[in-house]
Amino acid sequence: MNGLIVVTDRAQARHGLVRTIARAVEGGARRVLLREKDLPADARRALADELRAILAPAGGRLIVAGPDPLGGDAVHLAAAGPYPPPVLPLVGRSCHDEAELARLTTEDYVTVSPIFRTRSKPGYDAELGLTGLARLLGRTAARVVALGGIETAAAARACVDTGAAGVAVMGAVMRAPDPAALVATLIGAVAEPAR
Repeated sequence: MNGLIVVTDRAQARHGLVRTIARAVEGGARRVLLREKDLPADARRALADELRAILAPAGGRLIVAGPDPLGGDAVHLAAAGPYPPPVLPLVGRSCHDEAELARLTTEDYVTVSPIFRTRSKPGYDAELGLTGLARLLGRTAARVVALGGIETAAAARACVDTGAAGVAVMGAVMRAPDPAALVATLIGAVAEPAR
């Protein structure tokens, strides 16, 4: 894993979702988290297949939000469940506080959010900040990926310097004029040696 998970949001995808993900993969993205939970099941499965075809030549992996991997082998679960998680090669979970972290069992990684105020969820003001991220990192042995409002290389680096294993980015990549360039910049920022 290169320290970055790109999270989909077709409503924000400036160049269309499939093209945005293709460009993100060109920039070095190797993990993509498919959300799009409002799509009908058949359309969501077809989109999953299309994104897997983009990721496969680069050795990437599609992670599907929800308990059904849609024909794949990786899921990202909500904090609320299901428990125990399904047995798959890669399982992640969303967490926002100590109580949710305490419920982790066999998950491979966890996203902690929101780190910063995010344009993707207007009106959602309860940001953790780097202090909150550091506090939650101290409450789990799980691999933690910071999520929420990470729009710049400096913000991504600050999360990694605080102790996160990586970052997950949605809006900034979806809205980027050049998703490949932004992804390359973010990967470079999280891969720099510790300061």
